[in-house]
Amino acid sequence: MAPRMGTRAAQPGTSSGLGTHFSSPRKLRDKRKTQVLVEVPGQKAKHNQLLAKMASLLAGSATRKPEETSPVLPETETDAVVLEDDANEAWEDVPEPHDNCSPQSPSQSTPSRRTQPDLTSTRLYDSWKALIPTLVDIQLDYTARTLGAPLERTPKVLSLCSSHTCAQKRTSLTCLFFDYFISIDAMSCRCANLAQTLVSHGLFPTAPSQPRMAISVELLAFYRSLFQRSCDAVNALASALHTHYVRRGYRITNAKGEIIQEPFRRSLGYAIQWFDVLQIEVEHQLEAALQTCRDRVEASRATPAHPQSPGAREEKGLRERCAPILIQRCPACFGGVQFGRDLNKGGDIHVATDGNFHHRHRRSAGDSPHFYDPSYFLPKVQVDAIGHHITRSRKSTPKLHVSHVPNEAIDLCENSYEAADGKKQKAAMDSFDDTGLMALICRHDIPLFFANIDSPGEQQKYSVALINHLFSLLPRSATVVTLYDVGCVLSRSLNQYDILPDSIIQRLRFATTAMHAYGHEWACQLVYNPRMIVGLGLSDGEGTERLWSRFVRLIGIQRSSSRQRRLWLIDRHAGAIGLEMRADLGDWIRRRLRRGVEDQGTAARKLLEECEVAVSDLRKEWAMQKESQLSIRAHAPARLKKELDTVLALQADLDASDKALQTTRDTIAKGEMSEDTRDAIESLERVHERLMHKVEVLYASLNVQDRFPELDGLNLEFVRTLLLARDLKMNIRKRAIGSFFEWDKLDRAVGGSQQALGTKLHQQTRKAIAKRQPALMAALRKFNAYCERLEALYDPHCGIPLPTPLPTRLADLRNDQSLMEDIWITPSTGKVPRWLDDQDVRDGIRAMLKRDRCVEEQQRLGLEADNLCRWFGDELSALELALLTPGYEKFLVPLCQQQEHLQYIQTRWTTSLASAARFASRATDAVSLARKLSGVSEERPLHWINTYAVSYVVPTEDEEPGSETFSDADHTALQPEDAALVDILTAGVPGCEDDDIDIVVNDPGAELCWRIPEDITFDRTPLPEAGIIIPGTVKERVSAPRFGCPRQVFEPKDIALLASRTALLNDSCINGCAVLLYLEAVQLSPMAEQYAILSTHDLPRIRYNAPDDVLWRNMSWTSYWTKEVWILPIHRPSDVGHWVLCIIHLRSKELHLFDSFAERKPWKSDTKDIMKLIARLLSIAQQHDRIFNVNIDIDGWLARPLVTDALQTNGFDCGVWVLAMIAATLHGYHCTALGEGDMHMFRYYLRTLVLQIPVF
Repeated sequence: MAPRMGTRAAQPGTSSGLGTHFSSPRKLRDKRKTQVLVEVPGQKAKHNQLLAKMASLLAGSATRKPEETSPVLPETETDAVVLEDDANEAWEDVPEPHDNCSPQSPSQSTPSRRTQPDLTSTRLYDSWKALIPTLVDIQLDYTARTLGAPLERTPKVLSLCSSHTCAQKRTSLTCLFFDYFISIDAMSCRCANLAQTLVSHGLFPTAPSQPRMAISVELLAFYRSLFQRSCDAVNALASALHTHYVRRGYRITNAKGEIIQEPFRRSLGYAIQWFDVLQIEVEHQLEAALQTCRDRVEASRATPAHPQSPGAREEKGLRERCAPILIQRCPACFGGVQFGRDLNKGGDIHVATDGNFHHRHRRSAGDSPHFYDPSYFLPKVQVDAIGHHITRSRKSTPKLHVSHVPNEAIDLCENSYEAADGKKQKAAMDSFDDTGLMALICRHDIPLFFANIDSPGEQQKYSVALINHLFSLLPRSATVVTLYDVGCVLSRSLNQYDILPDSIIQRLRFATTAMHAYGHEWACQLVYNPRMIVGLGLSDGEGTERLWSRFVRLIGIQRSSSRQRRLWLIDRHAGAIGLEMRADLGDWIRRRLRRGVEDQGTAARKLLEECEVAVSDLRKEWAMQKESQLSIRAHAPARLKKELDTVLALQADLDASDKALQTTRDTIAKGEMSEDTRDAIESLERVHERLMHKVEVLYASLNVQDRFPELDGLNLEFVRTLLLARDLKMNIRKRAIGSFFEWDKLDRAVGGSQQALGTKLHQQTRKAIAKRQPALMAALRKFNAYCERLEALYDPHCGIPLPTPLPTRLADLRNDQSLMEDIWITPSTGKVPRWLDDQDVRDGIRAMLKRDRCVEEQQRLGLEADNLCRWFGDELSALELALLTPGYEKFLVPLCQQQEHLQYIQTRWTTSLASAARFASRATDAVSLARKLSGVSEERPLHWINTYAVSYVVPTEDEEPGSETFSDADHTALQPEDAALVDILTAGVPGCEDDDIDIVVNDPGAELCWRIPEDITFDRTPLPEAGIIIPGTVKERVSAPRFGCPRQVFEPKDIALLASRTALLNDSCINGCAVLLYLEAVQLSPMAEQYAILSTHDLPRIRYNAPDDVLWRNMSWTSYWTKEVWILPIHRPSDVGHWVLCIIHLRSKELHLFDSFAERKPWKSDTKDIMKLIARLLSIAQQHDRIFNVNIDIDGWLARPLVTDALQTNGFDCGVWVLAMIAATLHGYHCTALGEGDMHMFRYYLRTLVLQIPVF
């Protein structure tokens, strides 16, 4: 067998030389890489000649009927259209021929998807843009002919020729209507082209020159109205029409009889897009005519009644009015005629801005030719110019400016919010070319302008561009307050660099939005929180969030649309929302008056009456608070904070290891322990002690006293705990607010107000959030432990108020006002300020601020109602003038429709601030002014338009039935502007695995009636004769356990306090002497066993949210569930410290309150804690299967004082008075009959009781 060719065996043999050369075959190359398409000379000229000849033939007198696809009626009862062309190409409208169009070989490979517009699509769009203006008059005429009348069936042949002598061209089209489609013939000539003929008969072409399909104008108008209420849904409409046609017996098939799956999608999309462009052109021409009339009306109103100099008249005409575009978008905000209000009084205009990164656009979706000029979006060139200017400005040296907020606080705010980090990438730029939107809205949530975000992060150039554009449309004296999530950061940037002109900076003020303000530092909130800024009323700045919720349906569609179409969708949707919200301004004002001014103002006035502090005093305290908290060193240096964080984390780890070590020792101790095991445990304990000592050394190395000289001289352990508690509370605040937002976001999604979540995704999200709860709960318990430790180390003379503990249930933590306040770390000179120590003053300040905001809101609402009334008169005058002006007859129908709309909103805008009589007077003046300007002395005949109305009674908002399933009345306790946070601040928290979150107990309360009980009795039993105390060395006394009472330990220092006439008693003296008095009373009378002596530590444990096992371990010895009366001594650590007493009568459900100073205000907060104590003890006893002798109910309790006049005039006998009241109670009386002069004798008696204890 011969060897195969091309192999080594096939080579001829040789004995010399190199032999025959052999090479591998060359690989075939791709022709697309090796060949170049060469243009044949003269080919393009021949092509152009053929096109010119074809054009001359088409323009000739002889018309040629093209080959067309007419409907064929099959033998069945259903109708069908048979298409001879391919199903995928039959319904693509034929574009105009172009010079660069060359046939493509079918064998040529399909190119990749085009992302940029080519010449063909550009010319197609240019043809549409040239055609649209020629259809305006015809569209207006068709609307006038068909308004208010039933639609007639379209004839088979359409013509618009007026002379009937023109050579006409016949075109066959398939026309789509609501319930059917037919094939018709449309005639075109010199008088009217094909598109004009179609529009005149209520059809809109799907291509500018050679359409194969036309859509009913009424169908497109219906879809346009539907789009304004929902979103773009061309595919859904095309599929729905196709299904509806098939069900009614209309089918579209190809030549083979096969049903086409998507016969309308592309053609319907073109028709919808360009029909909307036609309506926009009609609106622009109508707006131009109206604006001319508005200018005439404005000029007539601006003319002064008395002659003025030309310069004065020119200055007057230089507009104390905003630009027309702003007035038309929100007449309530921009319809005023006087500007220049001081920024410290709220400014003239309130706006809000915010970014959203959900409205992205995929780079792969590409772009289309320009076909629409957005009215809401700022041009990209304008935004980029601002960005380049900011970049250049930041290269210069920052200017020195006086900041009311410490830079450390603003730095923390900047690090806390992603919006402040312009470099943070929030979208993948390789997948998206447009990453979001930045919106500017007025305080009524009406959109004003947008900026398209095309950078990875929320850079400042977008918000600055929007603000700069707004000021370009405002009068030169107008002042603006801008609410922004990170307004503090943007304000500092504008003050440091020359980004905006001084003429704008002087008229601009920033504030944070109401919801995001709680995530800012407290020092920042004092200056930028809208609830604390004078003049802002109830403006919240959260309207952008509500606006984004209305745009949520566009997110998915706009990502896959072209870039131009995306802007068109958003812009048109914003316009529809703006018109709807403008019509709702009257309802908005009524809601704000009812839910904001009336309800909130009433609640604030009630709180002011209850606090019993003069408003003038509250204003002074508020001014002192702001001055103090903005001037003190409230923010530690960054390095010190970092080091404290390290110490805090290390100590937390050591505490955990200590607990684990103790648990291990207890577990092993239950069995037999070998010597090796005992040595190992002891070794671990020694290592742990050395580590704890190193932590102490690490803290001492921070030199806190050097960095905080005001803390020098205080107890080192107290200062250390105070700073650690301060840092921990900041961490808790951030964690808690984040948790609130997460739960609120989840609840809203579940409730349907945001994008819905599936059951599985909801559970996974809930579990992921719940996993972070234990860390928050651990931090809360750690902070409360710090508070308890601080109280034990507290020196009343240091002048530093103790921090209040935080609830460990999220439902309570939401409503805790102290969460937002930082811990005070600076000693105060003299007495502790009332705004820091007095709860009534603190509540009064909040009520005062709320009342002030309500008053400011009412004043601003009055101005806005005046602006609406003024705009109504001016707009009606312009409409009437347009109706009377020759040349505007073609706009008769839209003008009359707008006139009817004005009459409609006249009734909706009528409020208590702008009565119907005022609107009626404005209407009368408007009509007379229009006639005066038009020169018409008599009434012209009315041009009626056809309308059809049906009367139907609909219940109004004030006539809502009583069976309404939801109400906003529950939210009136909060600011109505905090709608976005209303669930966070009031609603319950969804359950999670943590017990502290699952158990939700309604906060009990007791009514405080400041009247002494009528049947009060006094203990007039004389003091027993005390023995003589022999001076000498006092040793420790320890009482033996008796009658269920544990042993009591009295150290020599405690006994020395009893020996001194002017010493303040400590908790050991109070608790120990109370037990000794109880033991004495039980010996005298068995009736004393009905009393339970509680400890001074029990109420702080409730305040610090101690676990149930801790409470049970420390209180079970009292057998409180078997007692009828509980005796509870209370210590108030503020100022110099004070002892008071509460006698809890379970059977009568009364709290008898004793304070030797007879102060009333502190009992408001104390009674709340006492009721929590009762509820907790009731729950704990039930958990341990203990049965109460008395049926306890936490509802309907009454708190009464035992004294209303001060019994004590000195500052050291309060503890002795409490023990005297305990002795009287144990004797069966309500109050003691001892006087202040007897206190030293009673103190002597207590000392003898202690010294009678044997010494062991």
